[in-house]
Amino acid sequence: MIQLINLTKQYRQITAVDHLHLTVRKGVRFAFLGPNGAGKTTTIKMMAGVLRPTAGRVIIDGHDLAASPAAVKQCIGFIPDRPYLYEKLTGLEFLQFVAGLYGLDRSSLLRKRMEGLLSLFELEQWEDELIESYSHGMKQRLVMCAALVHQPKVLIVDEPMVGLDPKGARLVKDLFREQASNGTTLFMSTHSLEVAEEVCEEIAIIQAGRIIASGTPEELRKQAGMDGKLEDVFLRLTQEVGLAGPA
Repeated sequence: MIQLINLTKQYRQITAVDHLHLTVRKGVRFAFLGPNGAGKTTTIKMMAGVLRPTAGRVIIDGHDLAASPAAVKQCIGFIPDRPYLYEKLTGLEFLQFVAGLYGLDRSSLLRKRMEGLLSLFELEQWEDELIESYSHGMKQRLVMCAALVHQPKVLIVDEPMVGLDPKGARLVKDLFREQASNGTTLFMSTHSLEVAEEVCEEIAIIQAGRIIASGTPEELRKQAGMDGKLEDVFLRLTQEVGLAGPA
């Protein structure tokens, strides 16, 4: 479902993402972990078409992003770490605007889907209020509604729990599991090792723009040569690569 082939992003003398190779199968809940500055958000922005790679390819649902950007964007839902919204629109108007970008007809079925999403994220009583009056957490939930309105095959998510209260965070975790059970592929970048282990089946750890380990949580424990918390495994793996220096 997702293939990253030799994906690279350079900023002058800095290589943010370094010849990344990665495959994520359909319906898998996948976590992308790494220290600050490791290249997680840069990778996600290239996958979403926000940044142009220096080299390499992004293939999603069989479509090459460089050759068929509209086809790729039609099948993905992108949830950034910071919500960027048109704050002079109401919540419902924003969803209608996003639906129009995807070419969805303004049918009773679409209206029902939007109302269902607003209700799911407990925003229905705010749907006719201007977004500028929303809290940060409410804005984040509205962005999630917008990412789901066209029923994407792939969800690309950067730090999904930022700004959410515990109830909202639990809702999002359950939603991700439900989406994956229906065949949606989840690619989630997070700093939270607890969230990664609770939600995702497969994990890759990136450091200095390169993937240093990948697999299920149990496979990562074997690679680190230790049992215990994923936090300890993560620290062991990233420390070992740091001590070894660049390849």
